[in-house]
Amino acid sequence: MIRLIDLEVYKVALQIGDDVWNILDKWVFFNKDTLGRQFVKAADSIALNIAEGYGRYFYKENKNFNYYSRGSAFECTSCLRKAFKRNLITGEKNKALRILFEKYLRLVNAYMKSIGHSGPKNQLQEPDFIYELPESKNLEDLMTNDLFTNDPATDDPIPNNPMT
Repeated sequence: MIRLIDLEVYKVALQIGDDVWNILDKWVFFNKDTLGRQFVKAADSIALNIAEGYGRYFYKENKNFNYYSRGSAFECTSCLRKAFKRNLITGEKNKALRILFEKYLRLVNAYMKSIGHSGPKNQLQEPDFIYELPESKNLEDLMTNDLFTNDPATDDPIPNNPMT
């Protein structure tokens, strides 16, 4: 069986947690205590849920914890968006983290598809997957558009809101 530390998705999840921590560690107390605390918890939860699922006996439990992990990644992209809009994070770091989140989401989806499928010697298999962004991808969209939640960047938080 593949060791947890050898799973690419787990390595990327660990990197996300460390990168978020290193960015937020430089914030002032108020920002750390409000958005920062939740951002770090969600970022750390990505890898922690992968690890917890990996340690479960049943494949369905493992998959379920990977769903939690993916949910934490979605939460992080919202935190990242708020941090960027509040000028708490540079455009360069925002872009780098968004690319990392996109890589993670591709990996976790592929990993979840592989859970429970046996390969040689009944091992969990991490499918061959292209992890890099295609050259044609508009990386500027990653800075202003939350592609993960299909939430277009607008000033109106609820497009076509009948209440306004």
